[in-house]
Amino acid sequence: MALLTARAVLLVYLIGRIFSFAQRCDGDMAGDQKKEFLSRPEDDRDLVVEEARPVTKKPPLFRVLLLNDDYTPMEFVVEVLELIFGMDRPKATRIMLEVHTQGRGVCGVFTCEIAETKVARVCAFADQHQHPLLCTLEEI
Repeated sequence: MALLTARAVLLVYLIGRIFSFAQRCDGDMAGDQKKEFLSRPEDDRDLVVEEARPVTKKPPLFRVLLLNDDYTPMEFVVEVLELIFGMDRPKATRIMLEVHTQGRGVCGVFTCEIAETKVARVCAFADQHQHPLLCTLEEI
């Protein structure tokens, strides 16, 4: 019972303080200030909502590599580079010499699906012409 009355007294005290504060604020404001304060739009009415743009990630890239062997003719490697990778003769010859001297050469950099397709086309073309040319890909 004593706890209930203590709470009631505290509640009455707090309500009295709130009303006295409100009366002091009313006395400080002129009539026009009260109208302006009461007629202000709420904060959320002034907000402009923009849709978040989705974050896109670039696809991983892969190098397509030709590997050297002792049996595939150099002219066939140049032909593969021209037909499948769309290179001109000087660039295809340069990459063919890189494969021949360094053991491997980069034919291009592509996304995964395109790189896999290029590797499959090179291997199929080499098998069709009965050459053991090896082609592979590696992620950058």
